[in-house]
Amino acid sequence: IEAFLRWCDRKSINPLSATHRQLRNYLGELDAARYARSTMNRHLSSLHGFYGWMSIAGIIDADPSSVLSGPKQGKHLPHVIQEPEMDRLLRVHGPIDLVGTPRTQTPTDLRNQAILEFLYACGARISEVAGLRLGDVDFSTNLAKLLGKGNKERIVPLHGLCMDALAAYLEHGRPKLLGNKRTDSFFVSSRGNPMSSDAIRRMFKAAVHTAGLDERISPHDMRHTFATDLLDGEADLRSVQEMLGHSSLSTTQIYTHLSPARLKSAHNQSHPRA
Repeated sequence: IEAFLRWCDRKSINPLSATHRQLRNYLGELDAARYARSTMNRHLSSLHGFYGWMSIAGIIDADPSSVLSGPKQGKHLPHVIQEPEMDRLLRVHGPIDLVGTPRTQTPTDLRNQAILEFLYACGARISEVAGLRLGDVDFSTNLAKLLGKGNKERIVPLHGLCMDALAAYLEHGRPKLLGNKRTDSFFVSSRGNPMSSDAIRRMFKAAVHTAGLDERISPHDMRHTFATDLLDGEADLRSVQEMLGHSSLSTTQIYTHLSPARLKSAHNQSHPRA
């Protein structure tokens, strides 16, 4: 809004009597200045709110922004971590280092390895990992309970390698990190406090750097990779939706664009001339 008001001042336009053409000219200048479409839509959203409020409050007679729509934003496919990259990432804190030499893991290594394995094993969000409690992991059934967006709970299966990493951390790592403190948070910091989302992100970034991978790789890319690998393994879309905690199947469907092997398999099995 402040940017728009400064523009009105430069153009000698009274914002209380601005027309939809003038608002369009403002957005046109943003486009000419090569602003991203998402930024332009953010400006337009602010104008909708600004003029909508003034219209409701009786400050103006009509809302000039109501006839304006923003530019369509291009859809970006999620980034997937390739298998060799994932292998390097999971070796940073693992029992075998990047050159294949066995090593003794520190309590911090055990925790970080458990987090990395967990992220890849079930496609959990960072907030879900930070919010994990001791009672949320069932070692008898290899299942974990995650609290996702909107406080929606879901149950996800965990594979054996992940369960081994979690068990090693609980037995040999967590007690030493915890010290004399008490908490039911599954993952704790070196000071024995619940590990925050920001702390997990910093750990992940450090692991990516140590592995010599693209610094732009994020924890959420582990979730993308989890979903894509499941579809490559011919998991059905509904099951992947359930494990990711997506409320809409259309959100999960974007991963089909990243899984050409699955699309090819479905085509070969379904097309009458394949």
